[in-house]
Amino acid sequence: MIAIHALLREGVTHIEVTGHERGPGQVGDEGRVCAAVTAITRTATLGLLAVAEEYPDLVSINLTEE
Repeated sequence: MIAIHALLREGVTHIEVTGHERGPGQVGDEGRVCAAVTAITRTATLGLLAVAEEYPDLVSINLTEE
């Protein structure tokens, strides 16, 4: 199960994506949903990196890879 937790309030947006796609009967399709969720979240992150690079005085980003 992929779990997405989002907090949206004025001045704060927090999104956390955890888990992995699992389930019976997914032969041939296994991993498609996980790949889609990963592609969307990583593309958004790359976009934010680009904005931070363009406007370093206005936007900072801290990424941690484990």
